[in-house]
Amino acid sequence: MAVNLLLIRHAAHVHLDRIFSGRLPGVALSDDGHAQADRLGVALADEPIDRILCSPLDRTRQTAEAVAAPHGIAAEPDDALLEIDMGDWTGRALGSFSDEPAWTAWNARRGTARIPGGETMAEAQARIVALLDRLASSDDGRTVAIVSHADMIRGAVAHALGLPLDNLLRFDVGPASATRLVWGDWGARLMSLNEQPGEAKR
Repeated sequence: MAVNLLLIRHAAHVHLDRIFSGRLPGVALSDDGHAQADRLGVALADEPIDRILCSPLDRTRQTAEAVAAPHGIAAEPDDALLEIDMGDWTGRALGSFSDEPAWTAWNARRGTARIPGGETMAEAQARIVALLDRLASSDDGRTVAIVSHADMIRGAVAHALGLPLDNLLRFDVGPASATRLVWGDWGARLMSLNEQPGEAKR
């Protein structure tokens, strides 16, 4: 059994590269993000997408709706796809951490460090892996689009590759990007990483 997965990071939002949004409510796509999501929807219109699941946060839901529209299907929110719980860091400016020990540990030891008051990367990875395992059984042979967050997608890719979580930042997952995996009861295979399907070819 196997499912074809299209892992999509949400488009640019109003806090991008400035604030740790985490699970803050009401963080919508920016104007640029809406344009990205619309282009992504057009670019993926001919993909054989059977289902679309998304994190229930505004930025992921809005991106998922743009992808879903050409297919005439509704995006299905799933809490397993929520952003990693940023705990005490939720809402903090990205430039405010300096040399805090917890921040240093998070960047150096992503496999074991815990965000103060939040999740470990391993806990977040376990959430998305459990969901993808279920989809391999329930959606055998189908293509499912998953709209989530950068670290959640990194966690799924790291699991597929057997990559230690300490090495999670060795690859990028950009806004409005698509990463393709085949996920089965036999394991998983990475087919592409960080595609930019909504961007013009040069």
